[in-house]
Amino acid sequence: MRLPDLEAWAIFAAVVEHRSFSGAADAIGLSKATVSKAVGRLEAHLGQSLFHRTSRRLALTEAGRPLSEHAARIVAEARAAEEAARDSATAPAGRIRLAAPMAFGIANVAPLVADFLVAHPGIEIDLHLTDARTDIVAEGFDVALRIADLPDSSLRARRLCGIATHFVAAPSYLAVYGLPTHPGQLGEHRLIGYANVPGPWRFHGPDGSEVSVRPNGPLSANSGDAMLPTLIAGLGIARLPGFIVGPHLASGALVAILVDWTPQPVGLHLMTPPSPLRPARVEALIAFLADRLRDPCPPSLAA
Repeated sequence: MRLPDLEAWAIFAAVVEHRSFSGAADAIGLSKATVSKAVGRLEAHLGQSLFHRTSRRLALTEAGRPLSEHAARIVAEARAAEEAARDSATAPAGRIRLAAPMAFGIANVAPLVADFLVAHPGIEIDLHLTDARTDIVAEGFDVALRIADLPDSSLRARRLCGIATHFVAAPSYLAVYGLPTHPGQLGEHRLIGYANVPGPWRFHGPDGSEVSVRPNGPLSANSGDAMLPTLIAGLGIARLPGFIVGPHLASGALVAILVDWTPQPVGLHLMTPPSPLRPARVEALIAFLADRLRDPCPPSLAA
């Protein structure tokens, strides 16, 4: 039985990561000719081209695109195996790339990162805050926190706790447009949508009925915080998590509506790449976050 050419797969992954043969050669300490030969060897074995090559541009072929994901996993698992062997003899150390939503990350993740770093002085955290959905594998993240009703995925997902969400509007909006008492009435209202989660709002009624409404209004934003000025100005209705709108509900700047209707449940999920092999430092962070963010949710998330 012929063994896989793991060196060629690793070199292919490096070319994809650095977007050039010369960049990959510099990064891994090989000559450009060696890198080119390894990719050619892999292409010959697979019987298909992996790259479109021109004098100015290098791009993956249709066949190369899915194979590049396999190559990245091969390299990641090999590194994880090596790091696991080293970590078994020493305290966890090294760098972890962690992604989290912006507002949630500032309020809830950053303080936990500080506590974790105090407990693990040998570990470094690269915290990436964004409300855009990150590609964990392609962007090289070890862990990502997501607030969503997750679809099926090849990623490994662990639900940590539920996130309270509210349909809210300003008193001034309701004074002008009226208070909706049934989700079916929302079609007559100005609805502010969250661009990162397209699709309809789904409601479950007290009698077990289900209603879907597609947001259509003056604003669509990829940040919950960015919706607040428009909401408070009385320009629409939005669905937002309690950790964003809680203070504004408490102050009366916003009020909750349709409180007898249950929105589609949303949870806080911890996501990792598909491989079950993880360095000890990543396992330590996962255990820490799962302990600090488990059900019942912290008060800041259940508002």
